[in-house]
Amino acid sequence: MSNQGCFTGRDPNTNNGRKVLISVDHMTAELEGNIILEDISFKVFKGEILVIVGRSGSGKSVLLKHMIGLYRPAEGQVLIDGIDIHNAYGKQMKRIREKMGVLFQSSGLLGSMTLGENMELPLADYRYISDEAKNMIIRMKLGMVHLAGYENLLPAELSGGMKKRAGLARAMILDPDILFFDEPSAGLDPVTSVEIDDMIRSINKAMGTTMVIVSHELQSIFNIAHRIVMLDRKSRGIIAEGDPRELKEGSADRRVVNFLNRQSD
Repeated sequence: MSNQGCFTGRDPNTNNGRKVLISVDHMTAELEGNIILEDISFKVFKGEILVIVGRSGSGKSVLLKHMIGLYRPAEGQVLIDGIDIHNAYGKQMKRIREKMGVLFQSSGLLGSMTLGENMELPLADYRYISDEAKNMIIRMKLGMVHLAGYENLLPAELSGGMKKRAGLARAMILDPDILFFDEPSAGLDPVTSVEIDDMIRSINKAMGTTMVIVSHELQSIFNIAHRIVMLDRKSRGIIAEGDPRELKEGSADRRVVNFLNRQSD
């Protein structure tokens, strides 16, 4: 799958003509004194779908949490549009946050609030937007994930797949440049998983949204990824980067080939 039309634009942060939107630069991740990832570097280009893959315990979710600013690197940087997100404050940090939307594995919806109320939370700082305009935005975003008319329902009244879609709608509420996903297919049946994949591809194609996704679901990885970054627990780093379809057959690293072909080492 290709989306080369999205990799355009002239900018100081470019690589072979492609705009670099995220740069992980010599980053080391350490938790409770244990090094999880050591001196890793990679880039995410504007408009692409990058999937972070690897076996359990390889540091996928840890990396994602560093990329969205929940964890601070022991060493190195995470740059969003050229700005170090762990050293940004005030208005600069607010601008970075507005560029990002996150769909957590659990969907992250507050159970005591309706979908509409959940989605209104990110709009709370924008008091210049009228209630009528806020309601229109909420309806529009819910419509994009095929949940039009569901704004008055509580999360408990939704299926697992519907909660994921509602979480995605909330993540898109501020029209972010980047969407981060933590295991979007986790806990879903195969049909619903494909529906989520289709929605991710559709949003990426229609809006050019850059997407960073943590996943271990091979079918989903091959369905949606333009590129993958593969992590390895033993090496505490990146062992592969590229098109998963090409790596499946052409990687010289048996760990990569075995993982992508669902084979034991």
